[in-house]
Amino acid sequence: MGRAIYVSSVNGDDANSGYAPEKAFRSLKKVNQMEIQPGDQILLERGSVFVGEYLHLYRGGTKEAPVVVDAYGEGALPRIETDGNGIWYQNYGGHLDNVVHTWKGYLSSAVLLYDAEYISIRNLEITNNPCVKNERLNQADRMNRTGVSVIAKNHGTLHEIELDHLYIHDVEGNIYDKHLNNGGIYMSVSRPDDEEKTGIARYDGIHIHHCKVENCRRWGIAAGYTYQHDKFTTLELPDEVVKTYGSTNVVIEHNFVKDIGGDGITPMYCFEPLIQYNVSENIAVDIHPDLYNEEGNRGGMTAAAIWPWKCKTALFQYNEVYNTVYNQDGQAWDADSGDGTIYQYNYSCNNGGGCVMFCEGESVNNIFRYNISQNDGTGILTPVRNVDAKIYGNIFYIKEGVDFIRHRIWGDTMIEGGGIEVTDNIIIYAGNAPKEESWTYNSPKAYYQSNTYVNYQNTPEGDPAPICLSAATDILTAPGIAPETTNGSSRMYKGSQDFAGYRLKKDGTDLLKL
Repeated sequence: MGRAIYVSSVNGDDANSGYAPEKAFRSLKKVNQMEIQPGDQILLERGSVFVGEYLHLYRGGTKEAPVVVDAYGEGALPRIETDGNGIWYQNYGGHLDNVVHTWKGYLSSAVLLYDAEYISIRNLEITNNPCVKNERLNQADRMNRTGVSVIAKNHGTLHEIELDHLYIHDVEGNIYDKHLNNGGIYMSVSRPDDEEKTGIARYDGIHIHHCKVENCRRWGIAAGYTYQHDKFTTLELPDEVVKTYGSTNVVIEHNFVKDIGGDGITPMYCFEPLIQYNVSENIAVDIHPDLYNEEGNRGGMTAAAIWPWKCKTALFQYNEVYNTVYNQDGQAWDADSGDGTIYQYNYSCNNGGGCVMFCEGESVNNIFRYNISQNDGTGILTPVRNVDAKIYGNIFYIKEGVDFIRHRIWGDTMIEGGGIEVTDNIIIYAGNAPKEESWTYNSPKAYYQSNTYVNYQNTPEGDPAPICLSAATDILTAPGIAPETTNGSSRMYKGSQDFAGYRLKKDGTDLLKL
């Protein structure tokens, strides 16, 4: 049947039984000492503040009797202020897909779910900022810290893990380490002690939704990195391989990530993950050479906002990204080394590295359609040795001095180019005078067809049917005035008027069908 376990830092006492509000425990330590059973509810009183504490659970529930961690009472969310405690040891069981990445070490997590399935964590505020004397932000051996860590290892496939309405902020992790659980929310998969006995470790059923993750480093939300990375090295990823060794039924939606040191939201090694209605603002704030320069930093001065790594048929839709900081990446979107990534019905604005990157030779079967890019910087498209990308039905509103194809990765390092097909888009240069564009810069496999070009001196030589206009208002009602800031909720929904300026002037048609 399961138990209701009550914890209150305000009204509790660890001498109590914990089985009624008036008999609540005072500390999370009492919960950590219990053997959690299917159907248990761990209820934290609103208004409670658990200073220096943490919640580490090593068992979950069942499909019929899940475990739930939630709030009770009235007032502010119960807050776990871990302050660098909750230390445990993470070990992937071997080197990662890049040998410079750290694969084992001690870290601190406010909430840890270790081989726990059928579990929901809801309505908590979480911080993890130890304020260690003399610890530098860019210290290479700074401890990795997380708000919520999830590990799959010795239980085979973990099912149905839900993170719901969490406010995670001020998590001070290591700015360099990408794949130890490091940041706001991080879910990963380690090599089992006896894989033949327990089975391949993986996830089936991840739902991260309505969470706010703010001022965390390095990652905002990451889900799925696995010790099985060596199964994902082919150009095209067979469905059965990804479903066997990667994570399935992954949904990340209605989240807000803000002021993140590195990357914003990233599913990794997933089959058909759905990432929708998320908002990202001020990502990659630590990724610049003035800060990211400590000896032994393990490289990787790159970060983007919302993107997949080694996924099959990842779908990104109705997301918004604002003000990603310029770096070697710095884009809103990045189809990185996966198969069949789809971006549709998204909005990006003022991102320092541009709109979208198609990254490396294992990036294949990409589709980028029905998106709006407004005033993104440096270069709108960044094709980098990718096989292909079909780019159609988008509106690109490009500010003064910005190229359509990004020229440089960083400093004098030029992009190497890749394969792109640019068809039926509206490409608007919003500078004062018509621009002469390098449409195929370092990308001889860049093909154009039937696009509308506004305020350009030239069009791509290979476009057989270009439409040339002198003013954007010749075709759109009021381009360039869509939102430049966010309230944290996606406005990319049917009936929204925030993007009405991008409707076709002749008949009011909304290309995004909002």
